[in-house]
Amino acid sequence: MKPSVLLALVCAASGLPAFAGNFGVDVEAMLAAKSAELFGITAPLAATASTSAEEGYRLASQIAADQVALADGLTAEFVTRAAADSLDMVALYPVENPTHLIGCIEGDLEEIAPGKLNPAVQRISLADGTVETIVRGTNSCDGIRTTAWGTVLFTQEDDRGGTYEILNPLAITDAITITNRDTGETTDPAAVVRRMALPTMAWEGIAALPSGMVYAGDELRPGTDAADADGGAIFKFIPATAATGPITALDASPYVDGKTYAMQVSCVRGKIQFGQGCEVGNAGWVEVDPANARAEADAKGATGYYRPEDLHDDPAYSGEGSRFCLTATGNEGGGNYSEVMCVVDATPAEVPVADAEGKIDLTTLVTRFIEGDADFNPADNLEFQPGTGNVYVIEDHPNGDIWACLPDGADRNDKTDGCIKILSVKDTSAEPTGFIFAADGLSACVSIQHSDDSAMDKLDDYGTDDLIHVTGFAPVAN
Repeated sequence: MKPSVLLALVCAASGLPAFAGNFGVDVEAMLAAKSAELFGITAPLAATASTSAEEGYRLASQIAADQVALADGLTAEFVTRAAADSLDMVALYPVENPTHLIGCIEGDLEEIAPGKLNPAVQRISLADGTVETIVRGTNSCDGIRTTAWGTVLFTQEDDRGGTYEILNPLAITDAITITNRDTGETTDPAAVVRRMALPTMAWEGIAALPSGMVYAGDELRPGTDAADADGGAIFKFIPATAATGPITALDASPYVDGKTYAMQVSCVRGKIQFGQGCEVGNAGWVEVDPANARAEADAKGATGYYRPEDLHDDPAYSGEGSRFCLTATGNEGGGNYSEVMCVVDATPAEVPVADAEGKIDLTTLVTRFIEGDADFNPADNLEFQPGTGNVYVIEDHPNGDIWACLPDGADRNDKTDGCIKILSVKDTSAEPTGFIFAADGLSACVSIQHSDDSAMDKLDDYGTDDLIHVTGFAPVAN
């Protein structure tokens, strides 16, 4: 029996439309027909938004629906139109009953007015959209997370990028300025401090675990400085002292001290055997100096990926150790359509060491969860939807799309069981980023980043972006 005939019989028995023709297209049609059941979305978005004018598209008279095309059943409204230009990733704060989003501004380090540096971190009220700058003076602030002990960790996506911790972002009334990026000096070290124990690299994605452990990637393109140079490594920070609960002073944070390791995929069992070609499979970790993390990772044989970007731990994972997934952007012009990799670290707080014969118990496993294509690329941000296990992937692209992807089901492979398109940005000068779900998984916020803002008023002597609230996600049965 032909696959298409078998599928038609299955669909008829289940009440789904009967299909005939190309089997792959038929499977995609069946996924769309079951989108309400699988994704809580009435029907997928049929196509990417059409190209718009890159200048003058964004106007004060627009409504949120003018900025995004949405899947059936979803609706949009503005949280604010006054977030700083290039608002990137955001974090809900506090963790319980959040009242604000704390957001990274991915702009360049510059003096925007006499004695006044660029906005770096902003506080956005969920109640009324009020925007306040609380930190200044980063270069490409990008990754940001709320910690289990009540602070906010934010990072910079450049070669000298460091991590900073904010003690209480709601208590800051006058913006704190980073006065020396290399040493980490700030105008109020009791409120904002650089964490020198964490690696210096081009940060973006962060998995900040309740113990104080951190997983993150270095956004580095392979071949950047020399032919055959590796791409960005994946790092793990293990604190010297694990977190125990909320803190009232930054010197009580687990980020004060610890060790940094780079992931080395050996793709064999029982010994270390690494090199080009080993991107998936069994892996271990090699210790590196955080101040020289990129160079030491390369010298010690850490595995490189094509611009690792966002990275999140999987809240639905219930196995041994921890699981996180990351995006690797790739390059669509070169036919490298990006990917999402997932990593299970069975012994997060331990790093197995090889014995005298070179044998080692490799306790980390890397798999390729999603492979991009000519339509689905380049993967940049991602987000796990609470309560479902579904993964949302956000493109770094003009008219960028957002895709909802199923977790791996009870089949023989370890890849997503399928994805649908749910949102597309209408403004060709912009892209979607900073997508984050509310705790119930039924609504989300997304930044429409670096749109042309020449027709919009400035705030804080700086251009602005739109932050949109998307509602209409229905509950999904696990």
